Amino acid sequence: MGTVNMLAERSRGPRLRADASRNRERIVAAAREAFVEYGAEVTLDQIARRAGVGNATIYRHFADRSELNRQVTLEVINRIVELAESALDERPDAFEALRYFVHGAAAERIGALCPMSSDGWETIAAELEEKRDRLARAVEAIMDRGRGEGLLRPDVSSGDIMIAITQLTRPLPGMGCLHLERFFDRHLELFLDGLRAPARSVLPGAGATFADLQRPH
Repeated sequence: MGTVNMLAERSRGPRLRADASRNRERIVAAAREAFVEYGAEVTLDQIARRAGVGNATIYRHFADRSELNRQVTLEVINRIVELAESALDERPDAFEALRYFVHGAAAERIGALCPMSSDGWETIAAELEEKRDRLARAVEAIMDRGRGEGLLRPDVSSGDIMIAITQLTRPLPGMGCLHLERFFDRHLELFLDGLRAPARSVLPGAGATFADLQRPH
């Protein structure tokens, strides 16, 4: 009987681990959606209901709210980095690569998620450094290609792109989200048109860089 029980426990082990992994993924996905919909003050109860789990399940996976925020931020940044690198590798037309990246990054709603990532930033900063460097290299390579092909105006920089994506995906004050995502693609195309060469205006000041977007230590 002991051998049978041992075999049963072994057979359940991988399944239990798979179930726990799926629960963790559901929680992170639900948290991201809830942050976008309700803002940084969303409650764990709202996240748990959206994920279809209890609050205790959240605490089994995440020590506290800051840890959950951190994981959501890291996963979003991971997807944006992969998006930029795939745009660079798979889209030979430089402006199409930039369009692909801008629309994909906007779909992650990074503007809506910015306030959420401010809590516990110090613990996430080191993990983000390598990802930020990869993102900067990919976006700057896309833009260098666009300038070289005469498609991109020369007075914009990679930081300008990230600031615009963030601002265009941030909910309007006092209005909630109000399904503003239906306007994102329209306004992103207006923004992209402004990046095309030849430039039809003179931009004031200097372009933003990724270094400008880093928090002071």
